[in-house]
Amino acid sequence: MNDHRVSPALRRVIAFFESLRPEDLPALARIYAEDARFRDPFSDVRGTAAIEAVFAAMFARLAEPRFAIREAIESDGQAFLAWDFEFRFRRAGSAPLQLIEGATLLRFGADGRIVEHRDYWDAAGELYAKLPFVGALMRWLRRRMAH
Repeated sequence: MNDHRVSPALRRVIAFFESLRPEDLPALARIYAEDARFRDPFSDVRGTAAIEAVFAAMFARLAEPRFAIREAIESDGQAFLAWDFEFRFRRAGSAPLQLIEGATLLRFGADGRIVEHRDYWDAAGELYAKLPFVGALMRWLRRRMAH
């Protein structure tokens, strides 16, 4: 990641997410304000306990989840991050590694903690299409709509 324009505070947030493990979840309160809002294609929650629950569900549902920040832009109390999210579906056997590309808009409060976290990624193209039955159905629908 090119981070020469990124503040030390944002570098700490990036390092936290890139090394996130289930045992780190209680520390979310150090980087999120108590009433912070978190939104992604599946969740719209407020408060550190609810945000912790979103990440706990991620660890429960997915194997080896990992964020890699590709780019960070910061200005006037907010930051935009472009990232890759790698994971494996939890199922019997060895599931292939999956990749989702996305972006996050973060807004920071006066104390430097995150007050708003908004993830942007294509759930249909990036996730649903990778599920065995749903993916086949989506590919069929795309072919039908293309004609």
